[in-house]
Amino acid sequence: MMQTQRTLENQQSMMQSGQISGSLSFNGALSKEDEEMSKSALSTFRAKEEEIEKKKLEVKEKVQAQLGRIEEETKRLASIREELEALADPMKKEVSVVRKKIDTVNKELKPLGQTCQKKEREYKEALDAFNEKNKEKVQLITKLMELVSESERLRLKKLEELSKNIETIHIA
Repeated sequence: MMQTQRTLENQQSMMQSGQISGSLSFNGALSKEDEEMSKSALSTFRAKEEEIEKKKLEVKEKVQAQLGRIEEETKRLASIREELEALADPMKKEVSVVRKKIDTVNKELKPLGQTCQKKEREYKEALDAFNEKNKEKVQLITKLMELVSESERLRLKKLEELSKNIETIHIA
């Protein structure tokens, strides 16, 4: 039906452009010359229609080929995207796990640092107290040594006096 309509449209345009001339006879039949022109125009029209159909099929085949390539490329890109996502996910998870561990260690480090500072202060205080007591001990040992030395000197002096007394008693 569509082809018939196109044929009529082509014939009308050919008549208007002067390609088909002549007139219908009174009884409605075409003259032989008009008939041959109509057949020629019709065959030209059919040839053009076939050419158009042929080109239409070629274009359709090219479009199908392009669509096939596009589908292949789409599948390839989807595959690449999946690979990228698969590659990114484990790294993301590992990074997240490490970050969480770092946060946990940081939370544990804070009180440990405070404890360490407290212990350092206590250590310094204990060291200062130790050094003070050690200094006091050294002073006391020095004092003891002085006292012992003084005591020995006094005892030796007393022994010498006693020894002189004994000698004077023996001699007399």
